[in-house]
Amino acid sequence: MSIVVVGSVAYDTVETPRERRERQLGGSASFFAVAARGRGPVRCVGVVGDDFRAEDLALLARHADIAGIRQVPGRSFHWSGRYHADLIERDTLATELGVFADFQPEIPASWRDAEYLFLANIHPALQAGVLDLMRSPRLVALDTMNLWIETTRDLLLAILRRVDVLLVNEGEARLLTGERSLARAAAAIRAMGPARVIVKKGEHGALFFGRDSVLAVPALVLDDVVDPTGAGDCFAGGFMGSLAEAGVGRDAPDAAFRQAMLDGTVTASFCPEGFSVEGLLRVDDAAYARRLAELKAMMVP
Repeated sequence: MSIVVVGSVAYDTVETPRERRERQLGGSASFFAVAARGRGPVRCVGVVGDDFRAEDLALLARHADIAGIRQVPGRSFHWSGRYHADLIERDTLATELGVFADFQPEIPASWRDAEYLFLANIHPALQAGVLDLMRSPRLVALDTMNLWIETTRDLLLAILRRVDVLLVNEGEARLLTGERSLARAAAAIRAMGPARVIVKKGEHGALFFGRDSVLAVPALVLDDVVDPTGAGDCFAGGFMGSLAEAGVGRDAPDAAFRQAMLDGTVTASFCPEGFSVEGLLRVDDAAYARRLAELKAMMVP
């Protein structure tokens, strides 16, 4: 079943204690699309400038349908950041929106029947506009951030009434609800509309709050972390890809979503093992199966 992802397709300049990479492929839609590949047709919606390299578009095209990515005159969205020695904390050095500042998502008519929709971290008005164009998706998931919670709260609350899964980090969950307890924050978010809430905890894994269950999934312990950029979007890609592959809709029991939490965690674990999408591209079925077994062993002795 097909998945439409709407988000940024960008360039990242990343500096870690070991290396600096200039203008590598990044963006929420890029990471999501590569992470979800092979689990169903992935259709990518975004915008890039005329500086965007043909080889990067070709890479995305090998893993997703990129008919929804427009290339327009101007500079592509560019983010630059420097990671601290722990490869957890980072400083943003520059955010240059370029053509992304005027992004107006265009959903090809043939894509509007897609069963799954992931609204990556973009302005809530754009998210709502995309949702208006879709006919009857089986499942809609949404990501957001502090900026939208603080500056466009009413718009965000309006669209939350229309989505099935919300992905936020701990700080965003607390900011959105005013609740210190994550359990109470998740309950408050569920009252706003989404039946399921995922609270991302970075290197500590993620929490799933469902209709009738809670699941804590630890992060896998990696031998070597190279570049953690995009891991959250890779989690979303693995999570949504798992649901699409299994044909899971909004009315399915929590068990199917719990499995998707494992798949999202395993998928995301490959991202930090390389720069950009390099770690994801090295994954094969055997490596995935080994890591899934490792995660399950961490959770159940």
